Amino acid sequence: MLLLVLGALLLLFCTLDVWYFLRGAQVFFEAWFQPRIWDILAEQSIDGMVLPHDLDYMGHMNNSRYLRECDFARFHHYMRNGLFMASHKLGAKMVVGASTIRYRRSLAFREAFEIRTKVVGWDEKAFYLEQRFVSKKDGFVSAIMLCRQNVVRCSPEKIIEFVCKRKIECPEFPEDVKHWISYISASSLALRAESGLEDKNK
Repeated sequence: MLLLVLGALLLLFCTLDVWYFLRGAQVFFEAWFQPRIWDILAEQSIDGMVLPHDLDYMGHMNNSRYLRECDFARFHHYMRNGLFMASHKLGAKMVVGASTIRYRRSLAFREAFEIRTKVVGWDEKAFYLEQRFVSKKDGFVSAIMLCRQNVVRCSPEKIIEFVCKRKIECPEFPEDVKHWISYISASSLALRAESGLEDKNK
């Protein structure tokens, strides 16, 4: 019986990213039992630590792990400020449409950090967020990420109005975010032209 259980666990860990789902469940329950954040523009933070399965061959946190941790931090953020439940009730889905990350200093094994997440603005199709990895050792910003969270079957304004019960004016985008959004638009136009979509729409 013990061998069957061990075999089933081995098969489960070989076919599914079990740690991903366990981490997601942990973040969900942490956010569920924490106080609600009523200001949708407020910065929130979530703690983390570099563990053995986060490491690359250099002994640092793997580049892809930053993006994964950002996923969990955004989910935690949306849970606490009400955007997740509002989008669910409105039948909307939020999917990542673009992201860029800049690495400034590596995070070492067992180094504690926090991810600070905030909504910096929105347009008719997406939310824009900034996420920072801040080392608890000295407060240094080890990495910074910008994320465009596309809203499907709804709009950011409707979700915000559902949460706040009133219309909220979008703050002005920071200069770096403006440049990044321009890059996304230029890249999209170039790819559409490359695939011939622009000619078909004329």
